[in-house]
Amino acid sequence: MTDTTLVGAAFLGLIEGLTEFIPVSSTAHLLLTGHFLGFKSPGNSFEVLIQLGAILAILTVYSARLWKLVTDLPNSARARYFVGAVLLAFLPAAVIGALAHDFIKSVLFESPALICVVLIVGGIVLLAVDRMKLEPRHTDVMDYPLSLAFKIGLFQCLAMVPGTSRSGATIVGALLLGADKRSAAEFSFFLAMPTMAGAFALDLYKNYALLGESDIAAIVTGFVVAFIAGVVVVRGLLDFVSRHGFAVFAWWRILVGGLGLVGLWLVG
Repeated sequence: MTDTTLVGAAFLGLIEGLTEFIPVSSTAHLLLTGHFLGFKSPGNSFEVLIQLGAILAILTVYSARLWKLVTDLPNSARARYFVGAVLLAFLPAAVIGALAHDFIKSVLFESPALICVVLIVGGIVLLAVDRMKLEPRHTDVMDYPLSLAFKIGLFQCLAMVPGTSRSGATIVGALLLGADKRSAAEFSFFLAMPTMAGAFALDLYKNYALLGESDIAAIVTGFVVAFIAGVVVVRGLLDFVSRHGFAVFAWWRILVGGLGLVGLWLVG
């Protein structure tokens, strides 16, 4: 393990933490940055495993609310309903992710040109949705209908294609289905917890035998930096989205995707 590798892991961890919860696709940013830096991990496990840092960022920021939710479960039908809604939304990704894991990691993760195109297309879609005059019918994540939660979970499955963005897919889906911007982003946070925890567990199970000491050191470094950056983003994102919408993220996707295609054309 060289100092250069650890610096690269820290840089990628910073990217993960800054991009996981905004609709720009953290996986796309990690894979493209790793491609141009020549950073490679066994089974592309690094990009998935450092998401644990982002999960802990949510747990830290939402710790009081999560603790109240847990303690309310025995006596609150509303709390049980909400937990059930989140788990229902998680179900489609759990099934499809388990079935398509090897194809996603060995084919889609290895297609940087496809990732760039998906970034651009997703940016155009996000820009269009952000400009729509949608009338929100759902403003409190605790009261999302189960049918709405499940449909948002189906939208999340689109993020199996790198470049789509898990948060972007869930937020766009929620907006189109009648949620307001703030609650859509908040539900995406809660849905991220079981989704990313499941992806972490599955990837660790599939690839732990391939990981050496240097790989583990890189993952730990990326995890720590991702956690710190993730805390900063989660604390400020809801207010930013409520005031400014998603246009800035859409344009960023288009810019990164375009620059990625140029970079691939120039250097491969």
